[in-house]
Amino acid sequence: MERTLDQILAYHCAPALAGLKPANLVALSREEFPDLEERLEDYRRLFARRGVALRTMCGCGRKVLLLLYRPAQLEEALGAPLAAALLEKDGYRPGEDLEAMLDRLGLRLRTEGDFPHEIGLFLGYPPEDVAGFQRHRGRNCKLCGYWKVYSDVDRAKALFRRYDRCRERLCARLAAGQSLRQVLQAA
Repeated sequence: MERTLDQILAYHCAPALAGLKPANLVALSREEFPDLEERLEDYRRLFARRGVALRTMCGCGRKVLLLLYRPAQLEEALGAPLAAALLEKDGYRPGEDLEAMLDRLGLRLRTEGDFPHEIGLFLGYPPEDVAGFQRHRGRNCKLCGYWKVYSDVDRAKALFRRYDRCRERLCARLAAGQSLRQVLQAA
């Protein structure tokens, strides 16, 4: 079954589209969507009206790594004391604006073999869990879901359920024949 770009964005980015988290990351295939750049421009205009931005983080070969984010919400998350301290430890400058931080993250995504660990902060993961992931090198987590949980398991479970329900609702509306544009305009 052929997937539409609306379906892919809804499935992978529903929590950020709904404002439940500051950002989601999705990999898109240039082969599957040969007109991807033009289509992304249409989405940028549509999402901008809802306080959502799109940014290509890496255009690596046949894939495009796209960050869908809410700038104000992301700035707030990255400015939390523990998040800011972790970012500083990873080479981000205190007081750096969001665009500069996204530039730095994009560079790290393009030049490092693995995902830089601070990406969890950009995706709205609790800073305590990002710190735990770094400290334990991804091992010995208490729970594994949307991210590896090292701190508050009950809070994480509740968030995972909210993200799942959000995804299910958005995908159901698309399956019922609505477009992402229609869903967002009705919201």
